[in-house]
Amino acid sequence: QVQLVESGGGLVEAGGSLRLSCVGSGRSFSGYSMGWFRQAPGKEREFVAAINWSGHDTYYSDSVKGRFTISNAKDTVDLQMNNLKPEDTAVYHCAAASWGPHLMGDIAPKYWGQGTQVTVSS
Repeated sequence: QVQLVESGGGLVEAGGSLRLSCVGSGRSFSGYSMGWFRQAPGKEREFVAAINWSGHDTYYSDSVKGRFTISNAKDTVDLQMNNLKPEDTAVYHCAAASWGPHLMGDIAPKYWGQGTQVTVSS
């Protein structure tokens, strides 16, 4: 059974930092892009960031560019979130897809994690 399991969410004050991690299991994700999406209450799911398998190609949404950094290792992907804002509050989901990171926001990935809650207080 293929699984993506996120960790690292929590409550932080505005301006603070959190680091999310995601570990994949059940198959090899060699050649896959991995990324992060988020969904706030009452809003549609939003693409956040993605990285290709080699780690040499990354892609960010405009809303997080310059504040978030995505990185990866074998079958894992991390998201370092700095200078957090209340509008970053959401459930963050890890995802994996066989296409490039620039397409992950346009084509729904095949594999998804259950999500981890990030809450930023003002």
